[in-house]
Amino acid sequence: MDLKEIQRLIREGKYEFSFHAQQERLEENLDIQEIEEAVVSQGEILEEYPDDPRGESCLVLGFARAHPIHVVLGWTARKRDDQKVLRVITVYSPTLPKWTDPRTRGR
Repeated sequence: MDLKEIQRLIREGKYEFSFHAQQERLEENLDIQEIEEAVVSQGEILEEYPDDPRGESCLVLGFARAHPIHVVLGWTARKRDDQKVLRVITVYSPTLPKWTDPRTRGR
């Protein structure tokens, strides 16, 4: 997945949240603006999942107000205006034990 394209689509509001991502966002107490800021201003792709059974996706690390946020993004199967739709699959704050720091998976 192309980070510049992802950032452009988010800036233009051309994306959607999965039901799961919406639940996680609320549980993590993350505002939509924080998620957008994390991806658009400082986002970096940490992992890519080209063979994801749900479709190509990636894990993006970004920061909002110095707080790390992980956002898993992918393409939906459906199209809007003959273009694939970007979907936020899940979103969370990376924490122990799963993550030793925002960029490193735990053991």
